[in-house]
Amino acid sequence: MALNQHKIDVTDRVVGKLKNGELELFLENQSIGICKLPENVQMKLEHHFEAEGQKIYQHVTTTEGRDAKYTDCDDGGWC
Repeated sequence: MALNQHKIDVTDRVVGKLKNGELELFLENQSIGICKLPENVQMKLEHHFEAEGQKIYQHVTTTEGRDAKYTDCDDGGWC
């Protein structure tokens, strides 16, 4: 019996998380490496997200008060 090494493409299963100016790479829950990002990296995000410094923020709408009835409305005002 012989053991053979194979190379498997896992690119579409790898995810990254921003951490301290680096992109930490994961395959499922296992850390597999890092990608260092340049200081002036530019991100293009959807309209309700914003990058500031080393963080990504989501703009959300919240309600205040005890009798708030509509909490899950879309951008067009439909609830």
